[in-house]
Amino acid sequence: MNGVFPPTLFTGFHYGVVGLGRNGNAAVAALLAMGATVQAWDDRETTRAALPAHPRLKVAPFTTMLGLAGLILSPGIPHHLPTPHPLATMARDAGVPILSDAEILFRAVRAAGSRARFAGVTGTNGKSTTTVLLAHMLAASGVPVAAGGNLGPAALSLPLLPDDGVYVLEMSSYMLERLDQLHFDAACLLNLSADHLDRHGDMAGYAAAKLHVFDHQHAGDLAVLGATLPDLTVLRRRLAATGADIACISGAETVQCDLYCTPHALRDHHGVIADLGAVHDLPGTHNRENAAAATAMALHLGMPRGAVEPALVSFAALDHRQKLVASIGGIRFINDSKATNTDAAARALACHDRMIWIAGGTAKAGGIEALAPCFGRIVLALLIGRDAPELARTLAHYGIPHRIVHTLDRAVPEALEAARALEADVVMLSPACASFDQFSGFEERGARFAALVRDLAAGPGGSAPG
Repeated sequence: MNGVFPPTLFTGFHYGVVGLGRNGNAAVAALLAMGATVQAWDDRETTRAALPAHPRLKVAPFTTMLGLAGLILSPGIPHHLPTPHPLATMARDAGVPILSDAEILFRAVRAAGSRARFAGVTGTNGKSTTTVLLAHMLAASGVPVAAGGNLGPAALSLPLLPDDGVYVLEMSSYMLERLDQLHFDAACLLNLSADHLDRHGDMAGYAAAKLHVFDHQHAGDLAVLGATLPDLTVLRRRLAATGADIACISGAETVQCDLYCTPHALRDHHGVIADLGAVHDLPGTHNRENAAAATAMALHLGMPRGAVEPALVSFAALDHRQKLVASIGGIRFINDSKATNTDAAARALACHDRMIWIAGGTAKAGGIEALAPCFGRIVLALLIGRDAPELARTLAHYGIPHRIVHTLDRAVPEALEAARALEADVVMLSPACASFDQFSGFEERGARFAALVRDLAAGPGGSAPG
């Protein structure tokens, strides 16, 4: 196989695509390249106008869904809660399935005759790192691999892989709600904490969406479960009924798990898999959990045991996830902008004993109260964004020094000054809040932080990692 899907693969099929963002544009391009006809729509006129013309593409509002093989709805557009989008209702009334682009990728791979395997990674936190790490490990072992989905390239941007290839897909709860046939040979649910409850109704609905990652598994497959999942015993029993192998993983020394980490090693019941002493870009117990999950899946997918340690050592952390930006006079500036909720922020804060903490933005339900066990590590909090006053009230209640500085442009230089005065060796951007009050997303927020830090690092005593 040459990596390209056959141009007649979906000839005779007619698909609808609604929402022309990263996923939608990739879906339109891929479906047309595989011979389908497509009707596409987006409420934004400029987005519609940017779509290249094609003889089998119709860009127009939907007046009917009849005749569609499927409707690919942008992940952010609801089809159930909190209120179904009108086009989702129209599709449901017409009996047209609402599908994820990952579902279409699976169908295309199988229709093209490839037996490439699929690995799915989900969880509230850590799924991006685990996805990229697993892809890195497999590639280091010589396995043809393509990674994407909720992270990086959209699923339908990925190439056709040969029979020995592996697709590694990060799966959001939004994507998992829209699966039909997709079968993951290795699937992982890392953890669960409150998130996207408006979309799923409550934690039970959110958990149910995440558990779709295990749909269609059978004997010979692998289901990986994080040790902190609620009702883990019940979940193991439920998944065991499918015949799939089950691996429980932990980033701590939890010997009842199948893979777990001591302070210096990743182990299973056969002994040490990898010495973690030289692994620098996976700090903290949560990243060791990610490493354990990726290793369990990589071994299941054929990676030699002896290749695990070199792959972990050579892994480079993703941007905006506890990424060291620079050191200035021995003070490390760490970009953890991806920490948009308290669970993610707690994992980062637990890695350091004495820090200047930059936090704030649009707070999730409950604010930062859940971070109280970490507050003793904070010598000063600098608060930005819309909900800085709410965060300030919580910190004041616990007697934690803090200042409202409103913006990153003020926070970064003030953090350096405070770190020097208070003898803190870390400045951590781990906001515990969404970013949309001031930025287009956590990526823009993290990039702005990194740029401000690098400007400071260009002065005396600064150094950036090579």
